[in-house]
Amino acid sequence: MKALRFDGNLKLVRDAPIPRRAGESLVQVICAGICNTDLEIVKGYAGFQGTPGHEFVGRVVEAPDNSLIGRRIVGEINAGCGHCERCRRDDPRHCADRTVLGIKGRDGAFAEFLSLPPRNLVELPDSINDDVAVFVEPLAAACNILEQIRITSSCHVVVVGDGKLAQLVVLVIAQVGCPVTVIGRHKEKLEIARSYGAHETLLEGESLLSESTGRFDMAIEASGSPSGLATALALVKPGGTVVLKSTHHGTTRLDTSQVVVNELSIIGSRCGRFRPALDLLIDRKLDLSALISRRLPLEEGVRAFEEAASPDSLKIILQVS
Repeated sequence: MKALRFDGNLKLVRDAPIPRRAGESLVQVICAGICNTDLEIVKGYAGFQGTPGHEFVGRVVEAPDNSLIGRRIVGEINAGCGHCERCRRDDPRHCADRTVLGIKGRDGAFAEFLSLPPRNLVELPDSINDDVAVFVEPLAAACNILEQIRITSSCHVVVVGDGKLAQLVVLVIAQVGCPVTVIGRHKEKLEIARSYGAHETLLEGESLLSESTGRFDMAIEASGSPSGLATALALVKPGGTVVLKSTHHGTTRLDTSQVVVNELSIIGSRCGRFRPALDLLIDRKLDLSALISRRLPLEEGVRAFEEAASPDSLKIILQVS
């Protein structure tokens, strides 16, 4: 099969083995989205080698349960051992022996086929088209913030960043009804954030930070940049909370004295459950077309990665089948 493979260099191959795993379902990939984690992986993040990609829409072509065959699905990306305490609670996201689609120990979605356990598959209703469904995984990551932290309508929240994930975070937090400010680097992207529910948008700059220092109850860092953490820490009030969504290859510097003196809480936030994201898409009938910058075939995957790394880009979608 055709696949994008990373072994220190990203390249298209046409003879990759079809990834059949015992007891799992084989999924034909329809389309897949490139996210910032994928861009970090090809810089060396997580030490991953193989086929990257974890945001996808597909159709089941083989399965232990024949009733799954032919269904259009998305897939939870963490595949747990199935036996530990976390897996028994139906939450393999932190299973010590998990594999993660396209990130850890498991080939991903930038290929014609992928493999996942049947319990990871979530069927899509006809009302959600492929262009919307490809956002289920990152939207679930945004929804995970509300699973971790209680946000009320009286909270003043700032989102640091104006990229793909930051826009979805704005959509999710706006459902709470609290005032949301977005700080970003691109006027066009900030306009999208306003259309998604941001009450205020600000272009990043030194004068902005001095004016906004200590203004917010909570900062959600989704900039995709190592500098985003320092910005977020400067924006929250004493006793406030910073939620970290960005992942990077390499080390991010942190002035811990600011955390101690202002008694700040820092919370890491990773993958979310798919059901809240799907419910949001079904109930709100969200239009996410503004977040799609380009569609390219799998054969042009290397070029797609180059375009996805452009500061002006949002979501690049690989059309696979």
